[in-house]
Amino acid sequence: MEGDSSELELRRRELQSQLSNVNIRKQNAICVRRAYKRYGTKKNPFVILDGLNMTVPKGTIYGLLGASGCGKTTLLSCIVGRKRLNAGEIWVLGGTPGSRGSGVPGPRIGYMPQEIALYGGFSIKETLTYFGWIAGMTDAQIQNRLEFLVKFLMLPDAECMVKNLSGGQQRRVSLASALLHEPELLILDEPTVGVDPLLRQSIWDHLVEITRTGHTTVIITTHYIDETRQAHLIGLMRGGYFLAEESPAKLLRQFEADTLEDVFLKLSVIQNMGRQRRSSIAQAVSSVVGVPNGVVNEAVIVDSAGENNEISGEFGDNISLSARSTSRLSLAISEDPGDLSMSVVPPEDTPPAKISDYFVVLKSNHMKALVWKNFLGMLRNVAMMLFITLLPVAQIVLFCASIGHDPVSLPIAVINHESENNCSTPLHCNSTRLSCHYLNYLAKKDLVLHYYTSEQDAKESVRKGGMYASIAIKHNYSLALQARMVDLKNSHPWDVQSSEIDVYRDVSSKTIAEFIKAYLYDTFQEFAQDYLEACGYDRHLLQYPIRMEKPIYGLSSPNFTDFATPGIILTVIFFLAVALTSGAMLIERNEGSLERSLVIGIGGVELLTAHVICQFVIMVIQSIMVMVVAFALFNMTVTGSLVLVTILTFMTGFCGMCYGFVVSCLCSDERAATYVAMGSFLPTVMLCGIIWPSEAMHYLLRTFAIFLPLTKATESMRNILQRGWDFYEPAVYVGFISIGTWIVIFLTISVLFLKFNKG
Repeated sequence: MEGDSSELELRRRELQSQLSNVNIRKQNAICVRRAYKRYGTKKNPFVILDGLNMTVPKGTIYGLLGASGCGKTTLLSCIVGRKRLNAGEIWVLGGTPGSRGSGVPGPRIGYMPQEIALYGGFSIKETLTYFGWIAGMTDAQIQNRLEFLVKFLMLPDAECMVKNLSGGQQRRVSLASALLHEPELLILDEPTVGVDPLLRQSIWDHLVEITRTGHTTVIITTHYIDETRQAHLIGLMRGGYFLAEESPAKLLRQFEADTLEDVFLKLSVIQNMGRQRRSSIAQAVSSVVGVPNGVVNEAVIVDSAGENNEISGEFGDNISLSARSTSRLSLAISEDPGDLSMSVVPPEDTPPAKISDYFVVLKSNHMKALVWKNFLGMLRNVAMMLFITLLPVAQIVLFCASIGHDPVSLPIAVINHESENNCSTPLHCNSTRLSCHYLNYLAKKDLVLHYYTSEQDAKESVRKGGMYASIAIKHNYSLALQARMVDLKNSHPWDVQSSEIDVYRDVSSKTIAEFIKAYLYDTFQEFAQDYLEACGYDRHLLQYPIRMEKPIYGLSSPNFTDFATPGIILTVIFFLAVALTSGAMLIERNEGSLERSLVIGIGGVELLTAHVICQFVIMVIQSIMVMVVAFALFNMTVTGSLVLVTILTFMTGFCGMCYGFVVSCLCSDERAATYVAMGSFLPTVMLCGIIWPSEAMHYLLRTFAIFLPLTKATESMRNILQRGWDFYEPAVYVGFISIGTWIVIFLTISVLFLKFNKG
């Protein structure tokens, strides 16, 4: 008979879990059926919830109890729509979490997570104002509730900063944020941790009071198991399963226990008695803890395949129960099988979704709260905001002042075997000290000439790194050069050799070596032309037989700064926007405030839009200051439309912000985001043609670089600044199209990630 009653009980519970959706929605605030969630891999699974069923009648206090790690917080995250089940069904307030018009996530829920999840830089009043605006409350309503909650929760002055409060006071502010808008469903994850016993009792009295009318339903988790005696219904969890879901009084009476902790211990022993081969040990343990007669034999857990299963370990860590189980798995014996609800509930359904619900993406009260919160956070950190605003200006100043200029004061070792080092007489046709005159021309190039008496010493100075080059001039240099110039065709070999200047360079620095080479060539041409003119010849006879006409685009003497400045401006604006956006998002998420905002109804698009609005203002200020410094202070070449340059710079900064959103979605902390940003910076600078022409790259890299965000944008800005082209030139508008395409890609990834990556 006992075996038959056990089977009937299990069958009754299985049928009860398959009630019609209509009745479930009308009778209960929350219904979880066949909930199944698994983390890990098939080879190494880690089960959080497995075949779990749960019912929370409307207007009740439901205590969700269990050891740490048993799945309480995961279950709550699924209920509020922040995590998704692998299988099963959840109804919350008559609808499926996340469905249109359900209000979940939304202001129908008040959520207090385990973490503090508050903005430390806000005061108590500002914190409640922020959450109140999101919930659609007016300023007067917020003020009234603020006064009540400060008094009720024994909080300090409302102007106190959250970061200056103690841990217990911060948890009370977190609780106040959940109670503020008087939601229909109040979910509190360990709200009484670190709270004074008198205040703890006061909180429980308040929860009992607000559930009397049936309008408010409360789910509460706590480490203090016995304080849930005041709950209407409790669910005891262990290892992802429910051991029981009954009223505290029934459990105490049924298990003949004085405390709920004793009940939990006895149920845990029963749960570990699944296999008959361990029954002798289990019976010995049950005799010690006082398990009621008959319960052990009736509590065998049966999966859908009809096999016995077990959960072993202190808290059920080694789970071997079948994931296919769909039974309730309640080990306690119900005294009244027909009574699963503890109160009469109003037949209230969720209003149907309106057409406007599918089109309204940004809600005014949400945007007001988010934008206000972001700007207030910026204003509270003035030093950091000044640093962020002035950092790009400092970077562009350093670039323009240090990059692209001709090197000066280069030390050169000189051995002049022909004459003394100084020439006081002017250059004339019969001069016998032409070497001295040439060296004077070199000195005008800001080369620092160091004279040596030994050619070996001069070379040694180059070997030791003190000089960049050594110049050796022979004894009869002037006579040989004159003979060579008078009769170039019939010059003797010794005249040709003696008229040459020997130069030994250090070419380990290619740039400096090339500049020294150019200085020597250009200076000699200028010197030789002046000498021919002094002798009555046309100076153009010694000019290169190539004439450079006026450039079609650019300056007659182009400089590297003009070439690199467009790319540097875009790179600075892009990556500072990445750092600013990803940092702000990650700080908000890691503090827990992001999760809390999403639960109360903030959408992913709203969140991104608010950050875009606030950080776009900072980016605009940065961009304007950078362009003023580059074009007004350092006189960078501008031949095209500054309007187009400004628009392209703003779009690049906006693209950087969108990339920052992607980084914050993919990375779990600020360190990982920093690594990603740094890892992106160098390839961008190298491959996008910012520092060196892309034509010099390998053709495979050149093909890949075309699709990077800043490649075409940099070319477009160069064409505007250097060539003066307008928007209708393909080389210009392609840059705008490219950066716009990347904006769409990054935004789409961010929105999809926030939408589908629950938790």
